[in-house]
Amino acid sequence: MELKLTNVNRASLHELLLDYEDYLRVRGLEQWSYDDPRCIQTRAFCKTHLDSAIYREKIKERSDETIANIAITLIHQCDVLIRGLIEWKKRHFKENGGIKEEMYRARKDWMRRNRDER
Repeated sequence: MELKLTNVNRASLHELLLDYEDYLRVRGLEQWSYDDPRCIQTRAFCKTHLDSAIYREKIKERSDETIANIAITLIHQCDVLIRGLIEWKKRHFKENGGIKEEMYRARKDWMRRNRDER
């Protein structure tokens, strides 16, 4: 279920990405390419600034085009992180099983530890 919800989260991000791309297209604004210097600068900035307050402050000084492109950049960064999380969850499930297996192991361990107390 957790993996499914994580995929739902990722799908929602993709919908938001399309909304920002449409916003730029409909208004005739430029969407930065991946190797655009502004996009590179944004990625570098976002890697070192995790406090949302700085974005809320800086947004006041930016154009609609810049704000939308920064949002697109952040969405792409989130997507990379979520993909990594999904891959980790898949590996973890293969190695450890799901909640039923974890509960079974915990119950067996508890029974083994408490058998000697009887």
